[in-house]
Amino acid sequence: MIYVLSISNIYKTFHAGTVDEKKLFEGFSLEIGDGEFVAVIGSNGSGKTTMLNIISGDIRPDSGTVSLNGRDMSQMKNFKRAAVIGRVFQDPSVGTCPSMTIWENMSIADNKGQRYGLSFGLNKKRKDFYREQLELLGMGLEDRMNTLAGALSGGQRQALAMIMATMVRPELLLLDEHTAALDPKSSDTVMMLTEKIVREKKITTLMVTHNLRYAAEYGTRTIMMHEGETVLDVSGEERASKNISDYLAVFNEISIECGN
Repeated sequence: MIYVLSISNIYKTFHAGTVDEKKLFEGFSLEIGDGEFVAVIGSNGSGKTTMLNIISGDIRPDSGTVSLNGRDMSQMKNFKRAAVIGRVFQDPSVGTCPSMTIWENMSIADNKGQRYGLSFGLNKKRKDFYREQLELLGMGLEDRMNTLAGALSGGQRQALAMIMATMVRPELLLLDEHTAALDPKSSDTVMMLTEKIVREKKITTLMVTHNLRYAAEYGTRTIMMHEGETVLDVSGEERASKNISDYLAVFNEISIECGN
């Protein structure tokens, strides 16, 4: 079976040979099937974001492989991986260019991985498509396409970043605590939009979050990490039977074992 994402036998040590040496991954592996929406939780330092950075190519493992739809991505530069991997970051300002309009931002995202000038990017024939994509958000942004992205609220910018990351359907979508910097209402709005977009476009998704409620309510599979290892992996009926208190109990058990 070919998985959309296959992380195999990853080793990663930070500050090797110094007093600050930290062995994070020692033989870490993970496989994600087509269409899965995986929520990843875990304490600080558990390896969640480092895992995303290894997948995206921002961090190189000491050894091991990362494959996407059967292709070994291990030696591929991160900017080339970006052509097939979408990513939304925690900071709403990272995924959009504040000095460019919504239309210009979407035009750049639409031509991801291609060589083009701005005039080509602003092909008016695509404007109706952009409006249709923005209408999915239900925020009225389709009527504000000439508004600078920097003038939008954090929630609006993050929702726009979601559309931009998925407009050219990626083979894999990485969500790096993409609601953490938002207020509770905006966070809930962005999560509902995330679930809608992922479901309707059938995008295989890996979401890192500290929000246990989101990990329990959204997606098809929940993974808990601790010190570079998977300590919980549930899906289907087993996942449906769990709630926030179940995940919290595992957290507390780990904390006790670690003497915290």
